[in-house]
Amino acid sequence: MKRWVKQVGSIMIAGALLTGSTAWVGLSGATEVHAAEAAQQNLLTVLGKGEISVKPDIVYLSIGAESYAETAKSAQKSNAQKMDKITKLLKETWKIDDKDIKTEQFYVQPNYTYSDENGRKVKNYSAYHSLEVTLRDLSKVGDLLDAASEAGANSIGNARFSVENRDAFEAQVIDKAMANADLKAQAMAKASKRQLGIVLNIVEGSVGVDTIYGLQKMAMEAQSTAADAGANTSVKPGEIKITTQLYVQYQLK
Repeated sequence: MKRWVKQVGSIMIAGALLTGSTAWVGLSGATEVHAAEAAQQNLLTVLGKGEISVKPDIVYLSIGAESYAETAKSAQKSNAQKMDKITKLLKETWKIDDKDIKTEQFYVQPNYTYSDENGRKVKNYSAYHSLEVTLRDLSKVGDLLDAASEAGANSIGNARFSVENRDAFEAQVIDKAMANADLKAQAMAKASKRQLGIVLNIVEGSVGVDTIYGLQKMAMEAQSTAADAGANTSVKPGEIKITTQLYVQYQLK
């Protein structure tokens, strides 16, 4: 009987020790959580936005030709002659490098007519070929488009204006974003009757360039207008915006 009592006593003591250990761990964990919450209360994160306006220094032009014929071969042959003339103009007359001329889109396809009596029938075939042409002298955009129209281009898409080296403007737009973040943080700290401390962390979003699209008319329209009125195509790119965002974390005192 005495031996049984001793065993129970030892179990009770061990249980008490284990419970005490658990209680100690729980107390320690609560202290750590409280410290973390207190640290969070002393942090302020704001979003700073930066934006600058610059003049574009490069334009991407979509210049192409489309031809129609009774057969796919004839349509392709006719369009190839137009594109050869256009490409020769770009390379030989305008001295545009091969790297700045690339095929944008190419296809040869049938065109259909529909009727209740005959159903779908092939009307003719169309061949289409367009080039993306890079031009760095923006003062010559209108002249180039007029010349391309005269050479046979009857499909011109939007002129896409941009900046070739956006990295050159990155420091400026980051400065703007940081100044915006500081302004917001100072206002928030003042409103909460706190003092703004040091910057603890900065995360940058991607730098964006708002590309400008111009020339909202087709080459055939520009060609007929220039021929009738004796006027040249005029393209004014304006300015583009470069933007970025910074997530800035401050210490609050």
